[in-house]
Amino acid sequence: MAPPLGARDTPFRTNMKCFTICFLMSLANAQYGYDTAVIAAFQAMRGFLRVFGYRDPTLPSGWGIDTTNQQIITTMLNVGSIGIWVGTIISAAGIAAQMGSESIAGVSVGRALVGVANAFYITFANAYVSEVAPRHLRAVMGGLFGIMPTIGGMLGTVTVYLAKNVDSKVCYQVPLACLFVFPLLLSVTAGFVPESPRWLLMRNRKADAERALRTLRGNSLTEELFQEEFVEMVRGIEEEKALASGASLKEIWQGANLRRTILCIAVYSSRAASGLWVFIAYGTYFFQQAGVSDPFALSMYGFAAGIVGTVFAIWCSYRVLGRRSVVLLGTLGAVICMFAAALGGTVAPGSVAAGKNFMAWNIIYSVVYGGFAATIAWPISAEVVSSRLRVLTLSVATAIDYVLAWLVSFCSPYFINPKALNWGMKYCWLWAGSNVVTLIFFYFFLPEMKGRSLEEIDELFEKRISVKDFPKYECECSRQAHEIVVNKMDVSVVHAEVQEKV
Repeated sequence: MAPPLGARDTPFRTNMKCFTICFLMSLANAQYGYDTAVIAAFQAMRGFLRVFGYRDPTLPSGWGIDTTNQQIITTMLNVGSIGIWVGTIISAAGIAAQMGSESIAGVSVGRALVGVANAFYITFANAYVSEVAPRHLRAVMGGLFGIMPTIGGMLGTVTVYLAKNVDSKVCYQVPLACLFVFPLLLSVTAGFVPESPRWLLMRNRKADAERALRTLRGNSLTEELFQEEFVEMVRGIEEEKALASGASLKEIWQGANLRRTILCIAVYSSRAASGLWVFIAYGTYFFQQAGVSDPFALSMYGFAAGIVGTVFAIWCSYRVLGRRSVVLLGTLGAVICMFAAALGGTVAPGSVAAGKNFMAWNIIYSVVYGGFAATIAWPISAEVVSSRLRVLTLSVATAIDYVLAWLVSFCSPYFINPKALNWGMKYCWLWAGSNVVTLIFFYFFLPEMKGRSLEEIDELFEKRISVKDFPKYECECSRQAHEIVVNKMDVSVVHAEVQEKV
């Protein structure tokens, strides 16, 4: 008897092998979180400021950092996109340069190299996880990729917290040395995980693609269900290759791909538009300037809250809500949090009450935006683009996201530094407005892709299905793949019966 259409949606426990592989590749994003967290924390550490800052008895810590130096140290993360192996080599070089330098020029070179390495990691690991995950678990495994910056940030903040009282350059050299763990783990992992089946099919390596898919699926599917998925994958890649033999930068802006590219860039850029980068790049420094007694501890609470929010959001996207709903809820939460934090800083600037208000809304922001919208944005950005153009489109989106993140990081010191505008918490008004714009865009243009295979998503965009019709449209590619497998089974049964009679 043929399996019913949709029977490939097997329980999570049967897909633990694929989950483990995705977990290992997602470690690439943990370096991103760890790196940004420790750099943010360094700006509030006396040992770091003795080398790169200046003494200022009027500040809570007794030390300050020049606006220009602050810009260089934080913004040089945002540069960058070819593979995990290359990323590990560049990352190791960047870490070593930062550890050994006592000049802004040396740190700038190190920051730039780590930024390039992170761009490699994000682009290729995100594409890989999206391509190998089962369709019904793509939000879970893509969410795993999304939670890694938060986990990495938590680890980075804990490391800095343990070293914060060291009054020498060792206080920042030890956390930087711990960064070597990530390229080491990734270089080992890259040698054992199977290649993406879709990547292999794009290069006419059908037998290798089938072996890779069998490794990824393990025992989660029967032979009939496995063949159904593989046939759908092969047909989808063949149809894409029929449209064009290669991938060009020009093509991502043409036809149905234009809509997909805009959505990918919008989802990537929404993190910069949310104000998230302000808290990531300047979180500990910002809390210290706001008069928070222990900014390091508050940063840890924020990351811990983000992990809780992320786990809950992943569960919601798997069991209750779709990707679109999770992103809309998270972005709406960001609007409310930024508005409330800005209001408190405007009504009672510099007061203890305003500081407590800011801390409370920062934690809530970490849960509702960091956990919901920021996390689910990763799988959405990878699944919304075609297989043939995925890496190229993600590279462009990553580059634009880096430019925007650089712009935010570069401009923020002018707003928050006491030697410049010194806006403090009123800076959040700007981000409340940008989150409103993001919310409106997502409401009208972001479709729901929950439960769809990548081939089904290709069909939906090629046929230009509207946002409201995305969830209910019945795709032909899955039905046709199912029918092909059923017909093969029927032929096999007839052949077996004939053989028995003979």
